[in-house]
Parts: sequence; structure tokens; C-alpha cells
Amino acid sequence: MFRRLESIHAPAGLALSCREQETLEARNRRLAYLQENDKAVLVYSTFPSLETAEAEGVRLVDAGLAACVNILPGMVSIYAWEGKRHRDAEVVMIIKTRSTLADRVVAEVRGRHPYETPALLILPVDGGSQAYIAWLLDQTRSPVAGPTDGT
Repeated sequence: MFRRLESIHAPAGLALSCREQETLEARNRRLAYLQENDKAVLVYSTFPSLETAEAEGVRLVDAGLAACVNILPGMVSIYAWEGKRHRDAEVVMIIKTRSTLADRVVAEVRGRHPYETPALLILPVDGGSQAYIAWLLDQTRSPVAGPTDGT
């Protein structure tokens, strides 16, 4: 299911120029860095309705930016905004993605979100089921380039 990025080596018997060898070594260092540092993260957000959260969740999963989204209706938020206390029904969305995509996920959600200042928090995942984390990373390995529009 999850394919680990492998180091690249020159085929046996093939001599590489100094520049080609340096390029290969640089790519392998980058792959090793990504493997070590590209971890699963959760992006927490809230939406005013189930419909808006579902539409955004579908866009993110279809674009490969999220492996899965959990949408939790029925939340009540109490908060201060522009000097007044508010109480509103909201929907929580937990977006499961990888750390290298988290900023893009936040930007994509922010760009379409109906709130002026949406709640968007990137939360680290310190551990869990290795099989699930491998699945999450595999699902988000090749996201669609550019902004998602749901088409």
C-alpha cells in the first residue's frame, strides 16, 4: 500500500560525471529528509454548515490534499467577536494530511471559506497506528497541481 521513497543509484557499470554524481547525491539527501520529516498532521477547522464542510472535504480528498476528512456536526461555539459574545452552531472538520501539504491545505480552505477569519490550526501527529499513517501518507503522495475547484 505505502511505497517508501528509495534512494537512487547509478546502474552497475555506468560511470557518472562529477556533476551527475553530485545531483544524484543531492536528490538522495532530499528524499531522506522528506522521509524523516514529512509526517502526518491534522488540520482543524470549523464551518457554518454541514453542506459547506462536505463540499470542502470532497474537494480536498478528490485533489489528493487529504487522505480523509472527519466532519462532526452539532458543535456549539461560544466566542467573542468584535466586542460581543456569540453562541453559534458549527461543524468541525478534521483534515488528515501530511506536513508538506498542510500550508497548501490551509490556503485552499481559507480561499473558499465563508468566514472572514476561519479557524485553521495545524496539529502534529506524534504517533498512532503505523499502518494508518502509512495509508494517509500514501493517499496524499501525489496531489493535483494548482488550486482545487471541485471540478
